[in-house]
Amino acid sequence: MNSSDKNNSYKEPRLRNTLKEDFKTGGFFRTFRRDIKDLKEYYISEENHKRLSQMNLIKRVFVFSWWLLKSMILKLTPFRRIVLVTGILFLIVRFNVSSDGNETSANSYLFGVLLILFLLMLELKDKLLARDELEAGRQIQNALMPEELPQFSGWSLMLFTRSANEVSGDMVDFIRIEPGKAGLLIADVAGKGLKAALLTTKLQATVRSFVEDMEIEKLVSKVNDIFYRDSLRNIFASLLYLEISENSGQLKYVNAGHLPPLLIGMNGLKEMSKGGAALGLMKDINYYENSLELNSGEFLFAYSDGLTEARNESGFFYGTERLINLLSHLKNINSAKEIGDAVIADMDKFSGDFSNNDDLSILIVKRI
Repeated sequence: MNSSDKNNSYKEPRLRNTLKEDFKTGGFFRTFRRDIKDLKEYYISEENHKRLSQMNLIKRVFVFSWWLLKSMILKLTPFRRIVLVTGILFLIVRFNVSSDGNETSANSYLFGVLLILFLLMLELKDKLLARDELEAGRQIQNALMPEELPQFSGWSLMLFTRSANEVSGDMVDFIRIEPGKAGLLIADVAGKGLKAALLTTKLQATVRSFVEDMEIEKLVSKVNDIFYRDSLRNIFASLLYLEISENSGQLKYVNAGHLPPLLIGMNGLKEMSKGGAALGLMKDINYYENSLELNSGEFLFAYSDGLTEARNESGFFYGTERLINLLSHLKNINSAKEIGDAVIADMDKFSGDFSNNDDLSILIVKRI
């Protein structure tokens, strides 16, 4: 088939067929509720959220609609703001035009619709361009991520991350430092979206640059100094760095403000210490190394707050207690992947159709 045949064989999808397929897909009510929730979170301030909750239903609907429209108008550029307001006025007001001395009644609705459609096309263009750029960023992030199940003698490992948006502010990594020695890390940059993703990539590159030359407590201190120097003052990151050796149960780690990892052993479950301050809060911090000896079958479970702070449709959090109860029943499972898959499945079942807005990362280190 030549190139012209290939071009002729491609047909754009018919609008009618696309709409029919949309109706077949269903789930409109769930999608509508999720979209309304996203609108409220983006356009309505926390203070106004509280004010809405104190109103009766009818007043809440009208006030919410007005606040939504006002906030949307204020977020537009000056030109687009004028276009939108003009379009709304033309939808409301009828006018007359005079041509060759004969006055003709003209319906302004069409002109108002065209103005708003023009504005919608401009906004959609911006959204599609931004989405393409974020998709490129996501592909680069994925290329920098390690394999989910690294092979390392004497250990079963799982590194999992799932972004809430196109790019992630969470990170997991596996680094082969030298023969028989490896480093693992899990980090969470405050916030989400592109800003957090850029700093996550920088954090990963910084750790990889110095990991072979320093003891782990000095490594984390060095990373903190660089992160403090190069990031914004209101940005910080938590980091848990671990080091393991082949065919040995010894595990060394430094915790810089990350959620305490959980140690699951034959004698039950233990929450480890939180450690020092998060990265970027202040410079010249001294971090301290901790060490553990894991017996066969014991594992360390580290995670980001996207797990325990996942919510369901009723607004309840997944929570640490539910996680601990689940992990206590998983201590006899052989592989890290089976443990991780069970936790992720339980969290997804708990959340249901509710869309959570935080990145999720899990790091499992199991001695075998």
